[in-house]
Amino acid sequence: MRLGDIAKLLEVEFAGEDKEIKGLNTLLNAKENELTFISNPKYKKYIPDTKAGAILVTKNEEKYVPKHTTALVVDDPYWSIAVLTKEFAPPLEDTNGKDAVIGKGSVVSPKATICKNSIIGDNCYIMAGVYVGSNCVIGDNTILYPNVVVYRDCVIGKNCIIHANSTIGGDGFGFATNKIGEHKKIYQNGNVVIEDDVEIGNSVTIDRAVFGSTIIKKGVHIDNLVQIGHNCEVGEFSVMVAQSGLAGSTKLGRNVVMGGQAAAAGHLEIASFNKFAARSGITKSIKEEGKTWAGFPLYEHKTWLKLQGKIAKLLKS
Repeated sequence: MRLGDIAKLLEVEFAGEDKEIKGLNTLLNAKENELTFISNPKYKKYIPDTKAGAILVTKNEEKYVPKHTTALVVDDPYWSIAVLTKEFAPPLEDTNGKDAVIGKGSVVSPKATICKNSIIGDNCYIMAGVYVGSNCVIGDNTILYPNVVVYRDCVIGKNCIIHANSTIGGDGFGFATNKIGEHKKIYQNGNVVIEDDVEIGNSVTIDRAVFGSTIIKKGVHIDNLVQIGHNCEVGEFSVMVAQSGLAGSTKLGRNVVMGGQAAAAGHLEIASFNKFAARSGITKSIKEEGKTWAGFPLYEHKTWLKLQGKIAKLLKS
């Protein structure tokens, strides 16, 4: 879209070069032909470093915008970016392009659907009811069990196993809310990238990113009924046990273990080799490596056991 058309859509004033905007992106990742936004004042210190062609800001933040970036001043940048995500969303399926390419030795059930512009590697097994959307890549020796759904633009590596009824690349749970409580869907225009040697259990949901990619790194093992939110990153050889979950934009380091029903809030960073007992509630980033945690509020496991012992004594007295 031209920048002038974007301004008209958002009903804001516009002056300057009528640039062509080819996409939306985050503040620090946006390029000169992309538009970005800032919705949290704590990130205003990064505005001068953006390379974006345009940015949605409030009047208070306009002064921080660099000369090469066009400022569009709006009342609520988060609401405005939600409006624009629909305009930049790709079609649900590609109607034009090449038929799917199926690699040597691969077996694809006649009851599976592989959309245009997708590639299935060699020696894969695609079972009944599987749906692979447009422009996806499935690596060699990967197995998709019945009714696995892979939304468009997602990438799955080599030697992966995805069990029945799991969904890769569904929309993340994102919306903006205005002053009178109305909600506006934020279209999730990124994808999911699953690296090699990953196994994913039954009925797992891995949400696609708003911008960029949700990433599951090499050697990760995910149990049944796990939820991974948009823009998360799960480090190499991490393990997530049944009913555990990550809210959006949280990053796990290498070899993190999350017990059953353990959960992390959004926008956290968890250092490598940490372990979380069942039902742990993680609300803050953890920078130290190699510790074991339990409970909610979260304590180191030894401390949590002592606390439970003292509570039991109190109940007996």
